Order: sequence, then C-alpha cells, then structure tokens
Amino acid sequence: MNINKIVVAHVVAGLHPASGGPSRTVTHLTDSLASLSDITVTLLCQCRVGEPVVPSANPEVARIMVASTLPLELKLYLPLKQALHAHLLESPPAILHDHGVWLPSNHWVASAARLTNTPLVIQPRGMLEPWAMNYKAWKKRLGMGLYQWHDLKTARVLVATATTEYENLRELGLRQPIAIIPNGVHLQVFDEQQQLAACGTKQQRTVLFLSRVQGKKGLLNLIEAWAKVSADGWRLQIAGPDEDGHLAEVLSRVQQVGVANSVEYVGVVDGEAKSQLYRSADLFVLPTFSENFGVVVAEALAYGVPVITTRGTPWADLETFDCGWWIDIGVDPLVAALRQAMTLSDAERAAMGARGREYVRRYDWDGIAKQTVDVYRWILDQGSKPACVQTD
Repeated sequence: MNINKIVVAHVVAGLHPASGGPSRTVTHLTDSLASLSDITVTLLCQCRVGEPVVPSANPEVARIMVASTLPLELKLYLPLKQALHAHLLESPPAILHDHGVWLPSNHWVASAARLTNTPLVIQPRGMLEPWAMNYKAWKKRLGMGLYQWHDLKTARVLVATATTEYENLRELGLRQPIAIIPNGVHLQVFDEQQQLAACGTKQQRTVLFLSRVQGKKGLLNLIEAWAKVSADGWRLQIAGPDEDGHLAEVLSRVQQVGVANSVEYVGVVDGEAKSQLYRSADLFVLPTFSENFGVVVAEALAYGVPVITTRGTPWADLETFDCGWWIDIGVDPLVAALRQAMTLSDAERAAMGARGREYVRRYDWDGIAKQTVDVYRWILDQGSKPACVQTD
C-alpha cells in the first residue's frame, strides 16, 4: 500500500463571521487538517470586497479568497466558480470536500468533480435535515429536481455530524457511504475554585443564548418561558447576529410579556468578548427547533457551563453524562428545565459544568482531523474503512 501526502481542496460559500456555524467549523477543520504532516489543504471561498472573514489560525492552509462587488456575480457564485476551475487546472487535488448544499457554489463543485473525475466529499451541514427541508419547501423540491439530487448521488462519501443526521440522509434515499464525524471544539483551561469564588461575588446569575437570532432557534419560546419562571436574581443575555429581521420580533415579544428588565441583547460577539460571555454564564440555553450538531452546545460545555437544549439537537448525552437538560421542543419543557437549573446551587451547577468539560474532550479538533484523513485515505484506497463510515 502506497501512502502519499494527500492534497485536498475544501470549498465553502462564505466565511463571514455572522454567517453561522460553518464559517467557523470549516475554518477550524481546515486549520486542524493542515497541522497534520500527511495532508496539504486549500480552502476556496468568495466574499464581498471589504467584508470581514473568519481568519485562519494556521498559515499552512492555502486560502483562495475571491472578492467581488457585483451583486449578481456574487449571488451566482461566479467568482468562486472561476477560482475553483483555475485551481483544478493549476494544482488538481486528490479530493474535493464541499460544505453545504443548495447554493450555486455547491453545484459548481459537484460539476467540477465530475468533469475532472475527482472524488467528491459532501458535508451537508444540516441543510438536508427535516426542518431545513420543510423551510421554503417548494424551492427545495425544485432544486432537488433540477440539480441537487444528481449532485448528492455523485458524492463518493457524505459526512454527517451526528447519528440523527446520518439517519435522516438515509431516509432521503441516499445510499452511498456516510461518515459520522462531529464538529469540534477548542478545549478551555479552568480553575474550578476561582470559578466558584467568582459565582459567590455575583450580583446576578446569567442564562446565555448565543447563536444566530433567527426563527429556527426558538427564541420566541424562550422569551415566553422566561416570563413564566421566577427570574429574581437572574438575567437572560441574548447574543448573536440578527437574521431576516427576527431580532425586532424577539425584542417586541420581550416588551409584550414584561421582561425587559431582565433580558439583554448584547449584539454580535467574537473572540475574547465571546469567551467572556461564556465565562460569565451560569447556564446556556439553545431552544432550537433543529440542529444537525449545535456547535455552541459544545462550546458552552468546553467553558464549563451546563446546557439546556432541545430534542431538535443530537445532544442526548447531556442527560447521559449529567451535564445538562435535553428537553422536548416547546415553552412548558423550557419552563420546567429553567426552574430546575436555576434552583440548583452554584456548587451543583459547577459540578455539572465540570462533567461537561470532561465529556466534551471527545470533540477535540485534532482527533476529528485524523478521522477525516482516515476517510480520505479509504476513498483513495490507501487505508481500510474507518469505524466512522457507515455503508448500510
């Protein structure tokens, strides 16, 4: 068996900090892959001239960022299409790894893979989950008929981030191998005694929501639930970028139910400001209707914060490892979980947080990168089938 250095090109539509989880998870994945000695990584993406992008922390990642000011050109992802074809001609990769579905950029990648006979890996990143399929369903049905189904079937391997996503991909009728590889998280270092001491000096305890502010995330349910719990000595902090104007609806509901004095929207956060929010939180809540993974759950656990989230996420382990609550979707289950969590002592919540930090070690990015390379080697007939790959 000949083991060679693998050349892989990752493609993602955008890396704007406000565009959601993939902008960061794709960046972290490519950074971690490029740190391995047996792989060369290129990341292709497009952006609008002057807009921010999530930076890479690894100079070994060769980034090809194509920028444009033309709205129609950007909407059709033509700059990315041109850059992709130029890259395939100049330095053809052994593997093309595409992130997401539905967009013209995803179709350009699948077409390029077919044209050059390059093995294609598609990571849908939750965009084929039932909730997502039902959102603007007529567009999804049209897209499936025109191009998306054919593109999906030509992928050598699909990547799901959880067993539930794998099962939903099979339910759609996709029969090729599927690798179940979660997203990762950067582990944090904590002094538990300092953390408990900080809790003792707080004037208020904090429940944190940190994600995109959009309808899917269940914020209206959270506001309704917050109005029903006794929030004395507690505040609810909401952080994240507004999407489709949903923030105005959320803040209007805050006023309507009379909880404006205990709810705060802190805006879009990143870097150290984001870390500080996690460190100051006593509970984390993600009342979402659907997530293929929910990377913010893993982030909160890495910071030692107990989590409340719904069965719309794949986080049943919160209950298995006693580091949070995995609840039904809706207002009443949120009320019950919040009341239980908020009546625990600081020491009890800290103990849950410690269990969460220990549990989340399995989501270290280095291990995830190694699993991904094992999949690449299997595709290229340079290794045996990894345990994460399901062929049934």
